[in-house]
Amino acid sequence: MKDLMGLMKQAKEMQAKMEAAQAQVADTEATGRSGGGLVTVTLAGGGNMKALNLDPSLLGGAEDKEMLEDLIIAAYQDAKVKLDQAAAETMKSAMGGMSLPPGMKMPF
Repeated sequence: MKDLMGLMKQAKEMQAKMEAAQAQVADTEATGRSGGGLVTVTLAGGGNMKALNLDPSLLGGAEDKEMLEDLIIAAYQDAKVKLDQAAAETMKSAMGGMSLPPGMKMPF
């Protein structure tokens, strides 16, 4: 019975750590760049775009529209990768190095 109580206590502690980590992830921001910094995208924790900055030199003419769209997508993807990495690190530290089986993600 003592073991069960200890296990329950550990589960509650883990849940509290996970909730704190999720809140920290939600507050995390990542900035992605493309075109040598001509396009910058900032994402908030859930992957929502928070800011977009275009260098004025890109706003030449309509023929640049397709290139500009590609640069925005590339900057977004760069920021999303960075955001996902930061979230993974936050969750890993919250779990205290405990590893999950391959393919299993937190929270359940």
